[in-house]
Amino acid sequence: MKAGVFDSGVGGLTVVKSLLQHKIFKDILYYGDTARVPYGTKDKNTIIRYCLEALEYFENYDIDILIVACNSASAYALDELKKVANIPVVGVIQSGILAVKKTIKNKDANILVIGTNATIKSNLYEIGLKNNGFSNIISIATPLLVPLVEENILDGQILKATFDHYFKDLKDKNIDAIILGCTHFPLLEEKISDYFNQAITIHSGDAIVEYLKSEYNYDTIYDKSNIQFFASSDPKNLKATAKRWIENIRII
Repeated sequence: MKAGVFDSGVGGLTVVKSLLQHKIFKDILYYGDTARVPYGTKDKNTIIRYCLEALEYFENYDIDILIVACNSASAYALDELKKVANIPVVGVIQSGILAVKKTIKNKDANILVIGTNATIKSNLYEIGLKNNGFSNIISIATPLLVPLVEENILDGQILKATFDHYFKDLKDKNIDAIILGCTHFPLLEEKISDYFNQAITIHSGDAIVEYLKSEYNYDTIYDKSNIQFFASSDPKNLKATAKRWIENIRII
């Protein structure tokens, strides 16, 4: 089986990391639209146009399924992609909601959703969670966390000050679970959980693996997964980031 993974930039590498760990695909092709990142600040029509162009790119590679790793793209373009694609197209928002449903049994749990401006503005996480019986939901756009991750600022005073900027008023809310609604945020998973007294975290990579297994019966385990990287700009930087974020990866 061959999967295409699409992201607005490098963030989707955290999804690739989970796919590689679980070895449910023989081949993975990753395409990052690094020339036009970030999508989280773009309007809906622009995001849809970019995603449709990415789908055209993957048509040259005979993939079996397209995984839209970007939360902003999943929020606004998933339905349009499904209309025109001749293969299954899955996004990370529905899988994240399913992961919460399976992980959090207390419907009164306090759930925090963090993501880009576009993802939070779409309100899809909140709608999906409420449709599954969860009512105590707080959604906050946290765009400053994206450049911190890309600058490899994963600890220290700058990160703490950014957390305080966004979260200081929530520390007394007893947050039970946090949806990391941006593919960059898993690299901050431990620090975010610590900030909220070891709150449960849900992130796109692990969630999409479980979603593919439960909804598409992807249960074959391959000895190894081969991966190729493509980018609309500066593919060398994408590959360098992959080497930094994913241990023991072999770049083709």
